[in-house]
Amino acid sequence: MITALDKNTALVLIDLQKGIVQLPLAKPVNEVLTNAAKLVEAFRNASLPIVIVNVNSQNAQWTRSRKDAPPMQRTLSDDWFEIVPEIKTLPNDIFITKHTWGAFHETALDEELKKRNITGIVLAGISTSIGVEGTARGASERAYNIAFAKDAMTDMFADAHERSLKYIFPRIGEVDDTDKIIEKLSGL
Repeated sequence: MITALDKNTALVLIDLQKGIVQLPLAKPVNEVLTNAAKLVEAFRNASLPIVIVNVNSQNAQWTRSRKDAPPMQRTLSDDWFEIVPEIKTLPNDIFITKHTWGAFHETALDEELKKRNITGIVLAGISTSIGVEGTARGASERAYNIAFAKDAMTDMFADAHERSLKYIFPRIGEVDDTDKIIEKLSGL
């Protein structure tokens, strides 16, 4: 349940890019995108920063390390990395390309947020247990107050999505629906 948002809060959207939204997902992607777009509109109306994160792990060193799961082998389309059109971006948004699960690792995200005196973030995107959770862990380590828009995120696996929402996110932030977060935002 969301109890408060910091006066200086940014919206951070994870991997809402054309290549990711076409993967098999646990929840309907249209619902996720509709709620993420509502958050974008609310943050614009409140004149608060919006961070648009995409992922490009091609040739990243970690992808060559040993693990049980085989590496994802796929040919990427030319527009794989583009943000979906449902998320209306503006030139003054903060654009971050991450190469690992978390958006803070070896990117300028923390620096960009600190330049704007941001103390809290609202997180949404795909995938709940990977990009969103990885970014949330990095934000928590940097002492940001975190709110999670649970209806503006999904995962490839329903049980992974639910575990993040039930066990991880409440330990490092507050979890609620998009509309409840927007309510708190309008009270700033």
